[in-house]
Amino acid sequence: MKKIYAFDFDGTLTTKDTLLEFIRFVFGIRRMLFGFLIYSPLLILMKLRLYSNYKAKEKIFTYFFRGMSEDEFNLHCENFAQSSRKLIRDKAVNYINALSESDIYIVSASIDNWVKPFCRYFNKDITVLGTQIEIENGMVTGKFKTPNCYGKEKVKRLSGFISDRKDCFVCAFGDSRGDKEMLMYADESHYKPFRDE
Repeated sequence: MKKIYAFDFDGTLTTKDTLLEFIRFVFGIRRMLFGFLIYSPLLILMKLRLYSNYKAKEKIFTYFFRGMSEDEFNLHCENFAQSSRKLIRDKAVNYINALSESDIYIVSASIDNWVKPFCRYFNKDITVLGTQIEIENGMVTGKFKTPNCYGKEKVKRLSGFISDRKDCFVCAFGDSRGDKEMLMYADESHYKPFRDE
């Protein structure tokens, strides 16, 4: 039976939300705080589940990155991952690197452009299933090309890579409400497995 390991990224493999860290890395703390202040009403509504997580995230992403070239964006992603090893939990690195004969996925609401470079810290072939961004004429539009990889979308994206569910043993790892469906879909699930507390 094939073994499949599916890991959430933010908070599970990392110690912090990488969207916030990436924005701060690219623009600095002052501009980041100003942007989030502008959208604070939407963020509050999102936390109260009165506004779509997808729409709020897309609006913030658009505010910061619309009009940036794809090459510049990807360079920021590479530099961010290279300078942010401290964000990756050591327990997660040790666990993943000890896996054998299995398919490994990172299933994340974060943008896959900056998640993929973090795979350098694992000595494994890892497939990243993240939220993908729209590019037009070499420029970031600020829109998402795929649905936000959150909640039910995580199961949809992961199951798209599984040809026969009955012939697979799925082990999932998560830390938040956005991982609930993926954890329920799995044969074995782990909630906040790599934290010290």
